[in-house]
Amino acid sequence: MVTLLAAPAEPLTNAGDTQLVLAALLGIAAVVVLIAWGKVHPFLALILGAAVLGVVAAVPVDKIVTSFSGGVGSTVGGVGLLIALGAMIGGLLAESGGADGIVERVVGRVSGTALPWAMAGVAALIGLPLFFEVGVVLLVPIVLLVSLRVNVPLIKIGIPALAGLSVLHGLVPPHPGPLVAIDALGANLGQTLALGLLVAIPTVIIAGPVFGNFIARYVPATAPAALLPTRRDAADDRSPTRPGDGRLDADGDLVTDDDLVNPGTGRPGGAIDEPAGRRSRRSPALWAAVVTVLLPVVLMLLRAIGELTLDEDTAGRKALDIVGTPIIALLAGVIFAMIFLGYRSGFSRTQVSGFLGGSLPPIAGILLIVAAGGGFKQVLVDAGVGDLVADAAEGANLSPLLLGWLVAVGIRVATGSATVATITAAGIVAPLASTLAGPEVALLALAIGCGSLFFSHVNDAGFWLVKEYFGLTVGQTIKSWSVMETIISVVGFLGVLLLDVFI
Repeated sequence: MVTLLAAPAEPLTNAGDTQLVLAALLGIAAVVVLIAWGKVHPFLALILGAAVLGVVAAVPVDKIVTSFSGGVGSTVGGVGLLIALGAMIGGLLAESGGADGIVERVVGRVSGTALPWAMAGVAALIGLPLFFEVGVVLLVPIVLLVSLRVNVPLIKIGIPALAGLSVLHGLVPPHPGPLVAIDALGANLGQTLALGLLVAIPTVIIAGPVFGNFIARYVPATAPAALLPTRRDAADDRSPTRPGDGRLDADGDLVTDDDLVNPGTGRPGGAIDEPAGRRSRRSPALWAAVVTVLLPVVLMLLRAIGELTLDEDTAGRKALDIVGTPIIALLAGVIFAMIFLGYRSGFSRTQVSGFLGGSLPPIAGILLIVAAGGGFKQVLVDAGVGDLVADAAEGANLSPLLLGWLVAVGIRVATGSATVATITAAGIVAPLASTLAGPEVALLALAIGCGSLFFSHVNDAGFWLVKEYFGLTVGQTIKSWSVMETIISVVGFLGVLLLDVFI
């Protein structure tokens, strides 16, 4: 069993600054070259890149393995479970027709030119209480279906959705990054929340619909067929299987489509519940599909409200802390979907189980790549690259807002972790916070949050999450996602500076 380790108090190597910088550059370059030129699978490329980084930084091999394994484990334990549960919700939405109902309502009420703006607004609303990864796995099925249904470029509506989620994740409490900065700097949470929303609105507009409309001309993305939520037609279920089209089950028998949907049938080529199931099956109500998507959001939002308004030792606070945990909230969404999108829509227990199981294989590759990205990031952090950037910034004679932003930018680019960037930058500029007025401290927390979003690239697990979900190449992901993150960071920081003039 692998023991998950936090970033060590001391780096894993005594390498000098030049050697650490070289190690980081060579590790990142190895990942890019292996994927772009060598056509190596990103999962393997990230493992090899982490090895290059560790060896050049003179980290003992056993500690490279331990650090990488710890990063993989913590990423899978946090992000992996959320991706799997979100995929199950997406699978039930697709197979039941619930996602189709949502898409039809969105397409029917919003014109083509307004879709990117609608997606940005929905993503920002959903992203208020959600972690970025949770919002992605909940919104991606809707984004893919809308793009397919109205023939709008995927990037044109995908970038606004990602922008809405990312901005809220980096700038607005109760997300962990802003809360860490607020705590370290002693900022007022209410002021930070209000000012964060003021900065977030124009930032989402510029980095979302405006940039998305521009970059869609240069990044012709197509949704991965394996991830595209589709509902199997009844005719497809009843179609005979051609010789050689099937697979063999554990008993050596041919597995047909009917077996996959209704395993255990007693007559070849037919589903045991076909007559009754076909007649009684119906599309779920729109409210059921909407509640399926929003239930996890509401539960996590209630937890956030409880953290702001209730004492820690009260029974209500403890209950909200439990039900609002992302894993519990998404699990509640899965159970609700099983009942109201599955059983209540006329599907059998076996069919619902098949839908849930069928939603997992397409995300296996995503889980491995995102996990490897987390391992690569952890090796960077444990080798001391983040500390190197922080130490270089300590002696700089800059304004607190600019210093906080620059430190966060440096650590974000070096380690790929927005949280590590926020924690380190807040710790460095914390002594300066005591010399600032209340609103300025809140702006300092926001400046650090903006810096922590700068230029996500191959050492960030989120980079691989977006790349795989949207079916992009590494170059396309940099052109779209990485540039979008940089726009968020720069525009958001300019908004902070503008507010500083008037406060």
